[in-house]
Amino acid sequence: MTRLLIAGATGLVGNLALEQALADQRVSRVIALTRRPIASHDKLENVVLDFSNLPDDADWWAVDGVISALGTTRAATGSASAYRAIDYDYPLAVARHARAHGATRFALTSSLGANPRSLFAYPRTKGELEVELKKLGFPSLTIVRPSVLDGQREQKRRDENLAKFAVKILAPILPRRLRLSPASAVAATLIEGAIEAPPGIHLKTNEEMN
Repeated sequence: MTRLLIAGATGLVGNLALEQALADQRVSRVIALTRRPIASHDKLENVVLDFSNLPDDADWWAVDGVISALGTTRAATGSASAYRAIDYDYPLAVARHARAHGATRFALTSSLGANPRSLFAYPRTKGELEVELKKLGFPSLTIVRPSVLDGQREQKRRDENLAKFAVKILAPILPRRLRLSPASAVAATLIEGAIEAPPGIHLKTNEEMN
């Protein structure tokens, strides 16, 4: 049985991952790190905290696998520093703490085109995070690189909705990796990465998702 930690459980992918984890018979306990309380469940421990001030020695860091679904956009945060904190600093801090307490599997929501040398902030930040996560020594690291996500968010993202519309129109001529990525499939891939992934680094795009 697996103890699973999920960071970002109130977002589109993170919420779906939480639902799937709570329903998964392989999971004995879910630790959900959130900035606001979420609905209770027998298998759930909801830790409400400030991601900029994570505790070093909390007992709940002792898990088997970790899912990071933390992420936002520059437009949503209003500043470059706030965006980088959520997309880079917080996931990396969660990973470091969990690894220090013995976690052996980590699954990350990244992005198609992630590249630390990109000229654009979004794929560059995702790429830089991937590089740093690889240095932490997780026996198993799963990096999921979806295209534009297909799912219903609580808060609408105008740019994402425009991109989703364009991708839907162009879907018949686009290669599979560029088509919409169902958020439920991204969540399922993260779950498998955090529970069952074999040793090594595993990159997942649309072609490899469940």
